[in-house]
This record gives sequence, C-alpha cells and structure tokens, in this order.
Amino acid sequence: MTDAAPPDGGTNSRVADFFTHPVTLWGGFVLVHLGLGLLCLFAPGLPMGDIDLYRWWVERGVEGGLWVGIDTAWVYPVVALVPMILASAFGWLLYPSTWLSLVMVIDAAAFAVLLTRGRAVASAAWWWLGFMVLLGPIALARIDSVVVPIALAGMLLLATRPRIAAFLLTIATWIKVWPAALIAAAIVTLRSRLTILTTAVVTSGVILVTALILGSQGNVLSFITQQAGRGVQIESPIATFWMWDAFRHRIGGSSLYYDGAILTYQLRGPDIDIAAAVMTPLLALAVATLLVVGVVAIRRGIASGDVLPPLVLAITTALILFNKVGSPQFVGWLAVPIVFGLVANRVADGPSFLVPSLLGLAIAALTQAFYPYLYGQLLSLKVEMLIVLTARNLLYLPLLAWAIWALIRPLRRSPSARLG
Repeated sequence: MTDAAPPDGGTNSRVADFFTHPVTLWGGFVLVHLGLGLLCLFAPGLPMGDIDLYRWWVERGVEGGLWVGIDTAWVYPVVALVPMILASAFGWLLYPSTWLSLVMVIDAAAFAVLLTRGRAVASAAWWWLGFMVLLGPIALARIDSVVVPIALAGMLLLATRPRIAAFLLTIATWIKVWPAALIAAAIVTLRSRLTILTTAVVTSGVILVTALILGSQGNVLSFITQQAGRGVQIESPIATFWMWDAFRHRIGGSSLYYDGAILTYQLRGPDIDIAAAVMTPLLALAVATLLVVGVVAIRRGIASGDVLPPLVLAITTALILFNKVGSPQFVGWLAVPIVFGLVANRVADGPSFLVPSLLGLAIAALTQAFYPYLYGQLLSLKVEMLIVLTARNLLYLPLLAWAIWALIRPLRRSPSARLG
C-alpha cells in the first residue's frame, strides 16, 4: 500500500508552476514598470527631477553645441551621454516618457538574461521586481537605472561569456564609475581574468579615443575631479551624525545647504570638511582590502563560486557605506550583487543570500519612506524622517558584516576545489 500524497501537494505545485512560468514573470515585469512609471510621472516630490536635468544637458548640446563631458567638465563619465541622448529621440516634450521606456527596454534585456537560467532563478527575478517596487520611482528615474541592468547582465554572463560580460561591465563603468569595482572583483577571482582585463582595457581605449576625436581633451576625465571636490551629502551614512547635530542645534550648529554647482543638498558643520576629505581614501582602502581578501581566498583554493558573490556584495556595500555622496539612487546598486548571489546559490550551489536579500529589501523600503515623496520633511529635519534615514543607514552595517563573514568563512574550513 502506498502513502497518499499530501492533499495540498497538487495545489502547491500549481502555485509554484504559476509563479515560475515565464508568462507570469514577464507579466510581473511589465506591471512593475508601468506602475513605477506612473509614479515617476505623477507622484509628488519631483521623482523625475534628474531627468529634467538630463534633458537640459542634451538640449544645450543639440541646440547650443555645448556638450557636457566633451566641451565642459562633467560629473559623469562620457558614455552617460548616450542614454540621455537616446531619450530625446521623440522630442523634448516626450523626453520623460521616452526615458522610462528606454530604461524598461534595458531592464527587459537584463531580465531576459536572468531568465535564461530557467525556472530555478524565478525567486531571484521576483526579488529584483520586489526590490524595485520597494525602492520606488528612483529605480527608473536616474542614470543609475541604466547602469544597474547593464552591470547585472554583465555579472550573470561572467561564467559563460567573459568577453561580453567584461564589455558590458566596462560600458557600465563609463556611465557611472562604481562597476569598475565589479570588474576588479572578477579579475581577482576568475580564471578568465586575462580575457576580462583585456576586454576592459580595449573597450576603455576605444571610448577614450572616440571622446578625444570629438574634442573632449581633459574633459573626458573631469568626472574624477568633479566628484573629488564634493562635500558630504545629507543622505550618506557618514552624514547621519551631522544631520542629528543640525536637528539638535538649529542655530549655530551643523546646517544644510544647497550646492548649486553639484545640484544637491550637503552639510556644513564641525569637522565635516575633515570627514569629506577622509571618506574617499577610506573608501579606496576598504575596496582594496576586500580585494586582497578575495585574492587570499582564491590562492587558498576556495572555489570562485564561494568567493565572488560575497566579494561583490561586500565591495558594493562598501562603496555606499563609505561614500560621502550617498544619493538615494545608490541603493539600486545593491540589486546587482544580491541578484547575482541569489542566482549563484540556486544554479552553482553558492552561499545562501537569504540574509542580504532581506536586508536589501528593508533598505529599499526605508529609502522610499523618505525619498522622493517626503524629502521636503527630511530637509526640514523632521524627527520621523531622521529616524527613517538613520535606520536605513545603519542597515548597511549588518549587510557589510554578513558579506565579509561569508567571504572569510570558507578560509576557516578545509579548502574546496578551485572552480571558475
């Protein structure tokens, strides 16, 4: 006599089949992007404010012949101009909606790369969609919205298509600098490091030569100096102390101000200039230290599949935690290492990413809790918004701690066979 199947077994199986079916996943993708798109266009708090700035930069180039990154210094690497120009394809009035459509197309390409891994990665796909919902409009309405899917596709292709992966990661780097750290992590952990390095160098060379031909001269590297001169932005983790100081000492203590050159809110206060000067070297030291740990792990014979996922999470978190800028959209970067880690866990028996996936969702939700809808209350130093901002910033600490723990844990065990 055989045991009867659990009465709900068939139902559970049908539910699982439904949520892992490509049609359901793509349906969710479309709904999320349409919903976020409506928020971007109509929600309070000017969620598309940066897009208006992109339009102004491109309009000035098209109609006035003055191109940022080419004719003038710019805060972004020069390839960031490409998506901004593409968004003008249907005219200036439709620029915001064209931008959102462009981001949706790029996200769709990365989503398709993710789903090539089969139904086993459906949970990672749903996590990414949920993360975007919790993060809110800035998941689509920033230049980082272009970088994240390109970098994610690059990370997902590293094992099978290292040249294409390196090309995508390099393009992402020349839009927003931070994916350079992902390239470095791949170089120190994977056997295809020479291919990755060569592709990155050649791609960067082509971009530099093209920019110089267009007449950029030194402006092609101006994003380095433009960022170096910035102060402490109010949303950054390091700013938390001065934000509370500004709250306690409304007169004579720390204070907020709007930097018209950088177009963002920064802080004045006791010793804050020292903090601003220290943060960039500290960030570089943190990233370099993590890369050294990755090198040690690989040389000890730890499998690259056990090293690379926590390493890219640790580096990405460090880039946010030790960053004096800390714009709300930086949270979107976390999608790359967490989705990559979730996929590695399902298809390559990598470390579990349950803890960072939950922390990432919480960080995203807390970010939308103060930006963009209630950003004015944060600028007014409302205590509720300061508590939300502080809680969000504190969550980066356990996220980084988990990533470091996951990175060094294999070093305390018997070395596994080296892979990758």
